[in-house]
Amino acid sequence: MAKVGFIGLGNMGGPMVRNLIKAGHSLKVYDLSEEAINFAVQAGAVATKSVKEASSEVDFVVTMVPVGSNVREIFLADGILAAAGPGTVMIDSSTIDVGSAQAVHEAAKSAGFNMIDAPVSGGVIGADAGTLTFMCGGDKESFEKAKPILQGMGKNIVHCGSGGLGQATKICNNMLAGINALAAAEAMTMGERLGVSPDILYEVISTSTGRSYIFETSNPMPDVCSTSPANNKFKPGFMAKLMLKDLRLSQAAAQDAKTSTPLGAAATAAFQQLIDSGFGDLDTSSIIKVIKPESK
Repeated sequence: MAKVGFIGLGNMGGPMVRNLIKAGHSLKVYDLSEEAINFAVQAGAVATKSVKEASSEVDFVVTMVPVGSNVREIFLADGILAAAGPGTVMIDSSTIDVGSAQAVHEAAKSAGFNMIDAPVSGGVIGADAGTLTFMCGGDKESFEKAKPILQGMGKNIVHCGSGGLGQATKICNNMLAGINALAAAEAMTMGERLGVSPDILYEVISTSTGRSYIFETSNPMPDVCSTSPANNKFKPGFMAKLMLKDLRLSQAAAQDAKTSTPLGAAATAAFQQLIDSGFGDLDTSSIIKVIKPESK
């Protein structure tokens, strides 16, 4: 059993904490939301009042916060690196820009700590089920030390290379997910307007070359698959505003890599339109509202 400090208890972090507790680990938690902390305490975690308190006297620190500036803030200055004891392993599961990930890696290394960036894929469903994919960046030693903790939260744990390359992999994945969500909305709407039943479209495409994980599990048409948020007025598994954040990261990364991503750019523009229309807190599959505004 390991002692784990966990910082960031949102839609993903909360279930991840519960699974670590189920795996037999001891958890200290911190979040800006008292409600989120209370849920974690009910699952068996110990509440703390600060980032530093959550990071002290533990074997591992896991972070799951919104953006790169948050990661820099909680790790640097008078934060995690100042509070953690010798031998503490750092795991950042936030989805952030590669530059911030690499900067924090360098700071952790200079302070004598092992660290990996380990963003996740699988959404809230995967976080609840403990079946997340972790895309890990860092040296091999740090990856091997972090792996037992990651195994308590996920099923597919991949070493993607040096520090920051976990984030690079995640950004590529989520750009494709955003493109697939938009493409699913376009195909389902066009087919319906041509007179094909959504049920038939789903049956055919989900067993044909146009299939994708997004199409099959988060189809934007209601009542064609049991797992779709469209069945529940687009109650979010992964919010549209978070997809837009990741798509923006992908476009910044594309510039850095001098890579043309026209479909990524189109998906970014479509999700920006969705958010500007006031639907940012709905599920990613609500992108169909851009194509079919009458969708409910």
